[in-house]
Amino acid sequence: MALSAAKAAPATPFSSQPHGGGVLLRRPPSPPPPAAALRLGPLFWPWQKVKVGPLSVSPMGFGTWAWGNQLLWGYQESMDSELQECFNLALKNGINLFDTADSYGTGKLNGQSERLLGKFIRECQGPIKSPDDVIIATKFAAYPWRLTSGQFVNACKSSLERLQIDRLGIGQLHWSTANYAPLQERALWDGLVEMYDKGLVRAVGVSNYGPKQLLKIHSYLASRGVPLSSAQVQFSLLSMGDEQMELKTVCDSLGVRLIAYSPLGLGMLTGKYDASNLPNGPRSVLFRQILPGLESLLSCLSGIADRKGKTMSQVAINWCICKGAIPIPGVKTVRHVEDNLGALGWRLSPDEISELEAAAMECPKKMVQNIFQTA
Repeated sequence: MALSAAKAAPATPFSSQPHGGGVLLRRPPSPPPPAAALRLGPLFWPWQKVKVGPLSVSPMGFGTWAWGNQLLWGYQESMDSELQECFNLALKNGINLFDTADSYGTGKLNGQSERLLGKFIRECQGPIKSPDDVIIATKFAAYPWRLTSGQFVNACKSSLERLQIDRLGIGQLHWSTANYAPLQERALWDGLVEMYDKGLVRAVGVSNYGPKQLLKIHSYLASRGVPLSSAQVQFSLLSMGDEQMELKTVCDSLGVRLIAYSPLGLGMLTGKYDASNLPNGPRSVLFRQILPGLESLLSCLSGIADRKGKTMSQVAINWCICKGAIPIPGVKTVRHVEDNLGALGWRLSPDEISELEAAAMECPKKMVQNIFQTA
């Protein structure tokens, strides 16, 4: 099946997405119905799609880090049928961007996220008429044994084999090696060039690059005739650091689209957790550190959500959209998809954006940055 396919940080438990658990703020058990169920028209019109290089993508995509990750997200193969429902529901509602990585999946399940996406594409309910109908963005890990451009190209070919598609939408370097293996970095950049020149990817992107390193790779790729289309980074109300905002400014100046992973801070911005209700697994450690200081921000999110008839998650995701980023919240249940879809079809007001950002600035602790993030 010829399909162009087109998501963010190395799969390390505490480095790519924030989550918390120490605040006594809880949403009512029955939140308002998702906006997707209330609108008569589509969540967004075709002309409201966002450009990522040559691609036209939905204003929001979905991340698939949890698909195969047992340690952090409790994945079990029994979940596959609901994950397939998630995929079909997303497509039905116009979502065409799905982010994954060749490192997603723990142990023997390494690469499981890509395999599942490929299966769901093949078994999709309804015809996929155009390559733009499903855009897979996958990330290739900068493993220490990937020392040549050819080895990086082979990584791309392996992803295509797991996905069982002919071409990726976006091929992304998962992280930079500039901080610990600078000589390897150029070979990985050359690998991106070769993928693009061979037609294995329609667009090229990076993940976990800071503003300085982003300028360097953008310049190098341009010298090789390859446009840099996207930069994926942790971007949310919990990671509003100077570096993140500088990166957004640099992306805008270069015409590079920012893709926001962890827009819900690993779940800390959903309002689901407090000190007596922490998530299972390693996330709970991070939640204990950060959640107790989020009272002001969560209260602000809750207040705006109530006024607009939205959920806290929808407000947090919509903030990313209003900042010009493409959020890619992770999904593993149909309810997640339904709730996240409610972030589309409306926008926060400038005053509400300012209110949220002022509350975010009061948080004593920010989300832990990915350990692979460069300057």
